[in-house]
Amino acid sequence: MVSKAKLKYIKSLQVKKYRNEEQRFLVEGAKSVKEILQSEYKVETVVGVSSFLLSLGKLPGIELIECSENDLASVGTFQTNESAIAIATMKPNKMPELKHDELVLALDDIRDPGNLGTIIRTADWFGIKNIIASENTTDFYNPKVITSSMGSFTRMKVYYTNLQSFISTSKRLVYGAFLEGEDVHHIELNRGSIVVIGNESHGISAATAAVINKRITIPRYGYAESLNAGIATAIILDNFIRLQK
Repeated sequence: MVSKAKLKYIKSLQVKKYRNEEQRFLVEGAKSVKEILQSEYKVETVVGVSSFLLSLGKLPGIELIECSENDLASVGTFQTNESAIAIATMKPNKMPELKHDELVLALDDIRDPGNLGTIIRTADWFGIKNIIASENTTDFYNPKVITSSMGSFTRMKVYYTNLQSFISTSKRLVYGAFLEGEDVHHIELNRGSIVVIGNESHGISAATAAVINKRITIPRYGYAESLNAGIATAIILDNFIRLQK
């Protein structure tokens, strides 16, 4: 059975400070745990109920620890967890190799973990491989990000850097989502470009806006002040992919 020390360690990984110190993060729930076990991530430990652990079969090099549903709920972020929690090793924050015709998504100060997870899931749906994130965008390894990405975190590379410097030194055409700009349904889109999505409340920062080539917008027909960042990302990516075909 799982020890109190191990439970305390698992619970500590909910906090960014301890995740960074240990270079470990949590994955919760049956679907996400099975996804990460099939991915390139190194899984260190799976703590789960007996039936779930038996369903995994033999996993060489991975510590399997049996525990109760109550123990899982006490150290995770789920109110109820009937399967497992995995502890995995973080990947280094390394600049990805971008193909010349690759559409790249950039995030400027996305703060809500649920939004980031949804954006990652949406980007995965549209075939995006790499996301460039500003340094103040929420932590990729936040448990809420991992959960709301629904397993897409295993296929997405998110690189944190100074976004303005990255854009300034890039030779790619850069589109930014604003409340005012060219209608995203009708613009000419270039392959190998960057699409920037801004903060949920304030949009793209002035510093980032200064290095964007083209302002685009999703036309509004009603009275809502703004769109959720995840929804805006989906609409914009859909148009980019559709118009590039």
